[in-house]
Amino acid sequence: MISLEINKIKIEPPEDTQIIIAQSHFIKTVEDVYECLMNSVPNIKFGLAFCEASGPCLVRYEGNDEELKKQSSKFAYSLSAGHSLIILIKNAFPINILPMLKLVPEIVNIYCATANPIEILYIETDQGRGIIGIVDGYRSNGIEDENNIIERKNFLREIGYKT
Repeated sequence: MISLEINKIKIEPPEDTQIIIAQSHFIKTVEDVYECLMNSVPNIKFGLAFCEASGPCLVRYEGNDEELKKQSSKFAYSLSAGHSLIILIKNAFPINILPMLKLVPEIVNIYCATANPIEILYIETDQGRGIIGIVDGYRSNGIEDENNIIERKNFLREIGYKT
């Protein structure tokens, strides 16, 4: 019988930063995701880190913002789950890049895209670690009422996503 323990790593994205957690495949991920992000949104700032799952098993990283590169590498290394990918972005929202990111051939799965604190749930075996889920943000406090609906609609128009 195998006994597994569920572990978690809490990640709080830096202020004004969005985080995307994904699963990818192949060392080429780093360069292809870099190109995808650069081509998705003008003036985007980002750092990305990929946990290599074979060979030297290094955290491979790239980006156009030194602090975000360093932070994404730190998060990825603390997770150390094979083929996991952590992307930190500023000056853009995930909605702006997810369609293009999903077209990157190496992307296998996207677990979350958020500005909320997250907890990455993982298991560890003798071979390594694997992500089993993400806790994104907090529990629900209720169901929106008419005032909340108005606030939601106004917010989307204020930030330019609806007219």
